[in-house]
Amino acid sequence: MTHTLKILSATAFLLFSLMGSASAQQNLSETFKKHFNETVQNVKASDNPAEQRQLLNTSFDKMLRAVDRIDESKNLTEEEREQLALFKDQIDEKKSELNGLDGFDEVQDDELIDFSDYSQQEIEQANKTLTISLTSALLIVLILLLL
Repeated sequence: MTHTLKILSATAFLLFSLMGSASAQQNLSETFKKHFNETVQNVKASDNPAEQRQLLNTSFDKMLRAVDRIDESKNLTEEEREQLALFKDQIDEKKSELNGLDGFDEVQDDELIDFSDYSQQEIEQANKTLTISLTSALLIVLILLLL
């Protein structure tokens, strides 16, 4: 009976640990989605193309800084570092496209709202494959909130 209780306790602990990790990964994705969704809403609310462009650049910069700070963490596995690098590359590419860098044509002023929607979809797709440990996920949430 004691052996069964130990097994049940260990199983329950493992189950709660896995649920917590899955929840943190979901929260990480939701944090990036929420952050960029707010950016898209602000872009749509503005009639000034210079302000729209600045809002997008600022948002991309915040996400890039958050990813850099997480990448500096010693808690990441090699797989997590690779996932972060891919996510960072996607954000860098969007920023380059916005500003006409690295072989891209600059997004025209009248296309900024469409570009923000398109970027939001791309970020949401990237978040589906971005899974990071609980500690790292919480750190990203804090960094995005503080930036």
